[in-house]
Amino acid sequence: MPKRVTMADVARAAGVSLMTVSRVVNDKGGASKATRRRVQDVIERLGYRPSSIARGLATKRTGTLGVVVPDNSNTFFSEVARAAEHIAYAANHNIFLGNTEEDPQREVGILRSFEEKRVDGVLLCSSRLADDTLRAVLAWHPAIVLLNRRLEGDPVSAVLIDDETGGQRATKHLLQSGHRAVGFLAGPPASYSGRQRAAGYCAALEEARLTYDPAWARSCSPEIEGGREAARALLAHHPELTALFCYNDLVAVGALKACAELGRQVPEDMAIVGFDDIPLAALVTPSLTTCRVPRYELGSRAMELLLSQVNGHAGESRVVVVRPELVVRASAP
Repeated sequence: MPKRVTMADVARAAGVSLMTVSRVVNDKGGASKATRRRVQDVIERLGYRPSSIARGLATKRTGTLGVVVPDNSNTFFSEVARAAEHIAYAANHNIFLGNTEEDPQREVGILRSFEEKRVDGVLLCSSRLADDTLRAVLAWHPAIVLLNRRLEGDPVSAVLIDDETGGQRATKHLLQSGHRAVGFLAGPPASYSGRQRAAGYCAALEEARLTYDPAWARSCSPEIEGGREAARALLAHHPELTALFCYNDLVAVGALKACAELGRQVPEDMAIVGFDDIPLAALVTPSLTTCRVPRYELGSRAMELLLSQVNGHAGESRVVVVRPELVVRASAP
C-alpha cells in the first residue's frame, strides 16, 4: 500500500517549514507569492491531500452540514433533502442526513449527534419538538435554519409554506363545489404545518358562514395507512360527510383506499383534496386534487440561508414564505 503523503513530506520537498505549508494549505497570510507557488507545485507533484480533521482544527469548520427530516420515505422530504444536498455540494459541503421517523426523542438524539460531529450548521425540517425543547437545542449549533416550522418571537431564520392559505384554498374549493359537510384529516398533532392548515380549514368554513365541528376533524399519522384508518373511523361516525381535506397527499391516498373499502365512489360520493402534490398524486386513480408545494425551491432556499449563516453573513434572521398552488384533478373536480 502506498505511503500517505504528509505535510512534513511537502515541507521537506519544498524546503520550507511545516508552518509555511499549513499557511498555504489553509490559505492564510505569512508566505510570499513565490513560496506559496513553490509549495503548491510540490503539493500537486506529490499528490498531497490535506486531512479534513486537521483542516477543521485550523479553520474551526468541518465542511459538513446536518439535514434533519421526519420521514425520508416521504417523497416530499426526500426531494427537499435532495435540493439541499445539491446546493451544499456546490458550496463544497457534505451532508449528514438524519431521519427522525416522527419521534421527538429521536430528533433530539440526532441533533445531539450532529453537535458531537461539529457540523457547521443544521437544516431542521418540520421539527416535531415542543417550542421550549426546540429553543434549547437551537443553542447547540452555530448556525441553524428551520423549514416548515417557526418559533414566534425568536430570531431564527426559516423557510415556510403558507399552509394557512393553502388549507383555506383547498377547503374553499370543496365548498364552492357544493359540499357543506367537509371533514379534515389533520395529520400529527405536533405538526406546525398541520396546525396552520387547520387554521385555513376553519377560515374557509367561517367565510362560508358554516360552523366548525371538531367531531369532523381527526388527527392521524402522516402516511397512507394513517390516512386510511382515520378516514374509515371518521366516516363510520359521520357518514354525512361528503368531502375530506387531507393533511398531505399520502393521507389523501389512504382516504381513497378507505372510500374504496367502504363502497364510496370518489368523486361521486366523496371528494378528496390532498396537500404537497408529490408525484404519486397524479398517478393514483382517481388522480388527486391537491395543493402543490415547490419542494426543490424549499430545500434550496433553506440551504442557501444556512450557508449564508455558516459563511458569516447571518445578519438579521430571515423568513421566506412560499405559497402553494391549488391543482384540480379528478378526486375533487
